[in-house]
Amino acid sequence: MRNFIDIDSRLADVPGPVVARLRHIDRGAGREDLYAHQVPALLDQLATRARVESITASSAIEGVVVEPSRASRIVSGAVSRLGNRSEQELAGYRDALDHLWGDEPDELSVGLVLYLHRLLFGRTEASGGRLKEEDNLVVDIDDTGARRVRFRPVSARETPYYMDELVVRYREAQASGRHHPALLVGLFALDLSIIHPFVDGNGRVLRVLTNHLLAQVGYGVTRFVSLEQLLHDDRDRYYEALAASTSGWRDDAADVWPWLAFFVGKVELAYAVFEDRATVSRATGTKQQRVRDHVRHHAPATFSMADLRAALPDISDVTIRLVLAELRDAGEIAADGTGRSARWARQR
Repeated sequence: MRNFIDIDSRLADVPGPVVARLRHIDRGAGREDLYAHQVPALLDQLATRARVESITASSAIEGVVVEPSRASRIVSGAVSRLGNRSEQELAGYRDALDHLWGDEPDELSVGLVLYLHRLLFGRTEASGGRLKEEDNLVVDIDDTGARRVRFRPVSARETPYYMDELVVRYREAQASGRHHPALLVGLFALDLSIIHPFVDGNGRVLRVLTNHLLAQVGYGVTRFVSLEQLLHDDRDRYYEALAASTSGWRDDAADVWPWLAFFVGKVELAYAVFEDRATVSRATGTKQQRVRDHVRHHAPATFSMADLRAALPDISDVTIRLVLAELRDAGEIAADGTGRSARWARQR
């Protein structure tokens, strides 16, 4: 892709704020290694939580939403029959993510990108694993339902060539060591978005592959903190940053820094969240205290028992329910129902 063809000039002048964020993520990567050696069981707990959040959040960004307790069962593999297309695609993202988190990470190739797309749609009737055969558009839809063409991606005819070029040039750029590896991962994501190689599923393939590429160059935080969740929580700015850096690409006039600054900022945030969660989890205290702290400071604004189980896998349902009842009686949380389907919300 063009950004990698002219990469030295594209990344020649890194903005000061981005430089500072890169330093922060490098320090965070060092802390990650420290925790991996000292408290591996803790990282297993964080990885369990992040896996659920990544699968549900990345799917939700594209409008693929499944009822939370049902989604948790699908993610865990407890559901043998998937009820609808959304459930099938949620399970497909799980399959793609789990493939990349296997014991032997795959090297980046066009074949890998196609295989991830095949996994994403492997439980549906759609045909995954094929590059687009017709030109496509990236369209924004506002609150009124009006559609606006954001940009025209690479044509279907040119897509195989540009995919090969992108993979080769990305690997060469990482091997050269001339630029910060996290910037190169962000640039790869941007160019893959510009190519938009599939009829459907481009965003999800891009996000799951981003996790993989970051881990390959030493930033494994997305295994323990869901980058997809952080993007979902800030999805308006996510789309704005992509739009700002894809506009004008055909005329070689696109500015890569709106996207790269946003992307590096989210990786920096992931390390901050990782440090916070790891510190809280290592703190001494009873299991009831840990549940209270999680509900008050770390759980989503609304959550279910399944969410708490995923975040605190070493704590029994009995203990969690005791704390929920205590916080409900104190007016800190309220439930919208009873039983396993109940959703809880913080009140203050």
